[in-house]
Amino acid sequence: MWQSVGLTLLVIVATIVCALLFMLFGWYVVWHLFLSKFKFLRELVGDASTPQTENQPSELGTERTSPALIRSRPRSARQRVAFPDGTL
Repeated sequence: MWQSVGLTLLVIVATIVCALLFMLFGWYVVWHLFLSKFKFLRELVGDASTPQTENQPSELGTERTSPALIRSRPRSARQRVAFPDGTL
C-alpha cells in the first residue's frame, strides 16, 4: 500500500515539475522572439540587456526622412551643375 501512495506522489510531483519547466521554456522563447521588442515591457521586468532594439527604429526613421539616402536615377553633368544641392 505505501508503495502505491509513494508512486502516486512521485507521479504528481514529476508532472508538476515538467509542467513548470515547459511553462518556463515557453516564456523564455516568447520573450526573446516577441515581448523583448517592447520597451515598456523591458522596463517593467527591469531587463536592460537588449538596448540594440532601441536604436533600430530611430535609425530606420532617419533613413526614411533623409533625402540624401533616397536612390534615384543618375543625373547628367548639366543637372549636377544646375542643382548642386540635389534638389529639383
